[in-house]
Amino acid sequence: MQNYAFYPTSLTDAQWQILQRLLPKPAPRGRKPKNRRLVLDAIFYICRGGCAWRLLPKDFGPWSTIYDVYRRWHKSGLWQQIHDALRDLVRKASGKRTQPSAAALDSQSVKAAEGGPTGFDAGKLIQGRKRHLLVDTLGLLLAVCVTPASTQDRDGAVELLSQCFLVYWRLAVIWADSAYGGRLVHWVKSLRPRGRLHLDLIHKEPGQKGFALLRKRWIVERTFGWLMKCRRLRCDYEKKPAHSEAWIYIAMTGVMLRRLARQTERKARK
Repeated sequence: MQNYAFYPTSLTDAQWQILQRLLPKPAPRGRKPKNRRLVLDAIFYICRGGCAWRLLPKDFGPWSTIYDVYRRWHKSGLWQQIHDALRDLVRKASGKRTQPSAAALDSQSVKAAEGGPTGFDAGKLIQGRKRHLLVDTLGLLLAVCVTPASTQDRDGAVELLSQCFLVYWRLAVIWADSAYGGRLVHWVKSLRPRGRLHLDLIHKEPGQKGFALLRKRWIVERTFGWLMKCRRLRCDYEKKPAHSEAWIYIAMTGVMLRRLARQTERKARK
């Protein structure tokens, strides 16, 4: 039994059983670590609720302790490690190989509330930052890069793909909209001169006006929809873009945990 108030964002027993296996073992020496489940519940609470660290309910304990764990795990890269391990589990459970062969690319501009590097997106009329996402066919995050909103989509894609194209060695096609055309198409092809990797541009239908779902592009748009359910991500509250990326990994960790827990519970009922 948990000894604190149960919030809608709190981990269920099934989710905790999945997640605790991915956490590093506590150090054999030194101070006894805090209740990790309680710490994670507090971080997921902030992610979904969008409150400031100092406004955390007292049920979770001192906010400074929670923040210290979040900061240390961010500096060690643990948030991304946990996220990537869960993504592999979800892909396996869906009958797919852990290495994707296709992906979708897009960006999203959001307003920024703190200092740090920001810019103005003239197309969206937004002063803030831009999130560049690469997702697989399930909508799961493969890579993320946060830049000032003034960064062109092509430039953000170069920065994003330069960091991850070697990691996803099976990747053969990347779907994107027409904003990624031009030199980027040839640059993507040059990443693997002897391999097959190309950028497939998805264009709007002739005469189309307003919003409409486009072939393959809806996959990454759905991922942005998942992220927008987290109030912490409705606006960029972080001073450093690296922390903005960490919150995206945390949000997607919650999405995958819920999916895996549902699959586990369905199997248990059979």
